[in-house]
Amino acid sequence: MNRRLLFAFGMLAVLAASAGCTSVFGPGEISQDKLNKDADYEWNSSQEVAMNVSSGSYKAVYELDGEDSLALYQYESLGGKQPVEITAVQFRYPNGTVVGAKQIDVEKTNKKTVITPPADEGKLAYETSRRGKTFSVPTYLDERTYEVVLPEGMRVDNFLLSDVQPGGYEKELVDGRVHLTWDEPVTAGSITARYYLVRDELIFGGIVGVLAVVALLGLAYFRFQIRKLEEKREEMGLDVDVSDDDIGDGGPPPGMR
Repeated sequence: MNRRLLFAFGMLAVLAASAGCTSVFGPGEISQDKLNKDADYEWNSSQEVAMNVSSGSYKAVYELDGEDSLALYQYESLGGKQPVEITAVQFRYPNGTVVGAKQIDVEKTNKKTVITPPADEGKLAYETSRRGKTFSVPTYLDERTYEVVLPEGMRVDNFLLSDVQPGGYEKELVDGRVHLTWDEPVTAGSITARYYLVRDELIFGGIVGVLAVVALLGLAYFRFQIRKLEEKREEMGLDVDVSDDDIGDGGPPPGMR
């Protein structure tokens, strides 16, 4: 029995070791091909951090302003941290020169992906995958201004279908895409935007309309049934009006005089 337990634990350790970056034995390998992937970034955002969100990924550009590295992480379902899988890492010097992954150090630990650019003044960019209609990212750098560009056709106008945190942002529609900007430095621990497709609002409105019609029909049917019951009670003589009877005057009961 002890041998079987030892064998089971050994197999578990082997599986854990092959799990990659979240392994108890250390981080996984970083694909240089992915880090060297070509990508176009919008370097000229008026905000210190700019994020361009698409359906399957988002691109982020950070103004370092003296930061010698950027540590990226995401939260697991149980609250722990794990590293972010990034691609197409680039750095832009203040003079406009852009360099790729060969001049940028990227290290992945069990909890973080640490990017160290060749200088602490300039802009650092990367791309990473995502999914769903909620975009959420920690504010890795303290008190920076932000811009988040939502995917084309997505909106945040309906409070029942969307939510943006923290508050204090400005919203603008440019070329079919919503731009959310925080002109004041963000002190919250994360930025979250839950959005919806334009047609979702039409579908939601249609569902609400159908439910309203069903509710009205149900109310009308209920009132009809109440009226039918009242009529039946009247036919059976159960609804006798005694308000005008002289009860207590010593005479016989109503109907027996």
